[in-house]
Amino acid sequence: MVAEGREPVPPYGEKTAADLEAVFDVPVRISVVLGRTRMPVSQLLKMDVGTVVELDRQVGEAVEIYVNGRLVARGEIVLVENRLGVTMTEIIKAA
Repeated sequence: MVAEGREPVPPYGEKTAADLEAVFDVPVRISVVLGRTRMPVSQLLKMDVGTVVELDRQVGEAVEIYVNGRLVARGEIVLVENRLGVTMTEIIKAA
């Protein structure tokens, strides 16, 4: 039975969105890695506008999504109103 004007209490161990309210305003850094490459400094210094850098990924391959430096998901690059975005396709469970 729930007292009038009160929210029902979830069973022990279950969490609700209200339990997370204290952390809603905590800033986090989100990074998306499109790919990586290695090159000598001499090659880096020769780069100019329009230089193409080959990455270790294929077109359409999933990108890595990091939150505060920790891999949390993989996703795909999308275009939203002429801006790049990322849609998550796989959540990485914490080890």
